[in-house]
Amino acid sequence: MTIEQAYHTLYGGALVVLILLIGAMVIRSIIGPRSTDRIVSVNMLGTMTICSIAILSVLLDEGYLADVAMIYAMISFVAVLMMASMFVPSKPKAPELDRDKEQETAPAGESGGDRK
Repeated sequence: MTIEQAYHTLYGGALVVLILLIGAMVIRSIIGPRSTDRIVSVNMLGTMTICSIAILSVLLDEGYLADVAMIYAMISFVAVLMMASMFVPSKPKAPELDRDKEQETAPAGESGGDRK
């Protein structure tokens, strides 16, 4: 086995692993319970796609694929910023304490009023 064949096998294995992980991220972006889970999975999906394109650039010895990967990185970055600005609030609400529930759950002899 020559060194070129070893690299070819390594790159092929890396592509297979990335394809499996891309499938997992697609599933995560569909079933993610929160919008932040979906945003992170779309970001990871873009990152793994960029890595796949870069590996293909080296494997196929095509220089233009590296340019495609860089352009895709810029587009992915802007897309994630847009999704984050739409779905994640800039000023989240502070949790409000319910004084009645706090006093009900306090052990006997302690009251919520003598705190400083």
